Amino acid sequence: MFLRSRAGLRRTAIIAALSVGLITPMAGVAAAGPGKPGTGKSVAAAAGLRSYLVITAPNDTSGAKSAVSTNGGTVYASYDAIGVIVAHSTATDFASKMRSVSGVQQVGASRTSDVPAASSNPAIPTSPSQTTPTANETSRVDMTQIGADKAWEVTTGSSNVLVGVIDTGVDDQHYDLKANFDASKSVSCAYGKVDARTGSWRPVGDHGTHVAGTIAAAKNGKGMVGVAPSVRVASIRVAEPTTQLFFPENVVCGFMYAGDNGFAVTNNSYWTDPWWANCPNNVDQAAIMEAVKRAADYATGKGVLNVVAAGNENTDLDNKSTDTLSPDDSTPSSRPVTASCKIVPGELESSLTVGSITSSNAKSSFSNFANKVNVAAPGDNVYSTMPGGNYGQMSGTSMATPHVAGVAALIKSVNPSATVDQIKAKIAEQADDLACGSDSRCKGTTAKNTFYGEGRVDALAAVQGGTPPQPGGPWENTDDVQIADNGAAATSTVTIDGRTGNAPAATKVDVNIVHTYVGDLELNLIAPDGTSYSLRRANPGDGSANLTTQFTVDLSSEVANGGWKLSVRDTATYDTGYINSWKVTF
Repeated sequence: MFLRSRAGLRRTAIIAALSVGLITPMAGVAAAGPGKPGTGKSVAAAAGLRSYLVITAPNDTSGAKSAVSTNGGTVYASYDAIGVIVAHSTATDFASKMRSVSGVQQVGASRTSDVPAASSNPAIPTSPSQTTPTANETSRVDMTQIGADKAWEVTTGSSNVLVGVIDTGVDDQHYDLKANFDASKSVSCAYGKVDARTGSWRPVGDHGTHVAGTIAAAKNGKGMVGVAPSVRVASIRVAEPTTQLFFPENVVCGFMYAGDNGFAVTNNSYWTDPWWANCPNNVDQAAIMEAVKRAADYATGKGVLNVVAAGNENTDLDNKSTDTLSPDDSTPSSRPVTASCKIVPGELESSLTVGSITSSNAKSSFSNFANKVNVAAPGDNVYSTMPGGNYGQMSGTSMATPHVAGVAALIKSVNPSATVDQIKAKIAEQADDLACGSDSRCKGTTAKNTFYGEGRVDALAAVQGGTPPQPGGPWENTDDVQIADNGAAATSTVTIDGRTGNAPAATKVDVNIVHTYVGDLELNLIAPDGTSYSLRRANPGDGSANLTTQFTVDLSSEVANGGWKLSVRDTATYDTGYINSWKVTF
């Protein structure tokens, strides 16, 4: 469940000028009683299809996958590198049978409700209709509070740095996000496996779009600006439609995808459903903890820093006693818990865990606290992007966390070779100390305590002393160039300078061509050394007029500096037009 704050409610958000309905248990879902610490019992499956995590040694899943079928199940997804299988079954004894299979270390139900029928053929979320902002960017207190406005004088970030928003999905067409959004790296992990179809990453709620804006909304003079307004951001949607829940198999998929696809940072403003705290002496919850831990550690080992929200229950996580929120996919009930029962991924060792502060640098009323809290950031009434070109305020550790993710992205921008541990250390070293004050619940010193960790994140201090990133453009030519009707190719040149080394693997080429029949057009990008990269082939069946689009091109084998040409050839007669403008962005 995502972590935005509304007093007294598990769904945690205050949204200015917006209304949000509460998620209620789905009609017809059997209410399964929560497993209690000390019993070691699993949640009994109902008659419907249930999801299980089958855990083996890493890279030793073949025998267990065969046994899944033998014991009345199917393999929905498998993450062999970490030894985690997502299995579905309607058999009530599936888990107990699988626990006796040689090589199987743990088996646990990942839900207390049935797997939605949509898991077999997930729908693509609708792309929100868009409005264009008219208000100018203003100096916002959350950005000045962490020194982001001053950090931008050092760097606004590098497009070589990719940040993943593991959340409810992101509106990739939002005015303030589309320039930095990387659709080629965006997917859905809802139900537990990667769905890379175009648009699968789009929002099923507001939360992820709001988070994305705080990280990387463009510095374009309108709307708002994120902490790292020149880095790339991608959506890894793990929330399922209707419920907006973040089940463990979805989270595992998200971390694994980030680890395998070149992400530098992920933002994780949620706890893994259906259990607020997962207890090691409950077989289901122990499997959830192990699976999510392995996936998060896998991403970390691949160079991904996972920045995670501490949560909004105003609870001392080092002294947990009661969980009244779980299981949130069926019927929650009160159960005893202890400090050994962990919120994941927030209490994982590999996570950089973030608490929330107000604009006056006090602990936010909702923010959890613990020795695990690494740093703090503004989380009250944060203004950011909303789907459809909109904007709004939300509160929660969900809103604090992307400030830190943005700072991490800035650090990676000025220190491209920095490791996960080095980025974490830099954030901690440069954080501004915040004292406990008079609140006796806060333990520790001014330098490090359970409310604020190492202190308030400091964007300016974190990026000082690094090497500013190379210019990323855009480099643009706005001169009109006529396109001959069924004749020689028209060319337009942009000259790139000030770079060292080769162009990026995800170079963006934007074209704006005015033409009465775009199906006639063939487009190529010509590198300084004469190598031609095909952007678009003629398509006689496309009778539309005008071409305004963006291409992503792997130019990593090409020296960046020099004259780049857009070549446009009209391959048929009767229709005419011209190159209006085009640009290259690294």
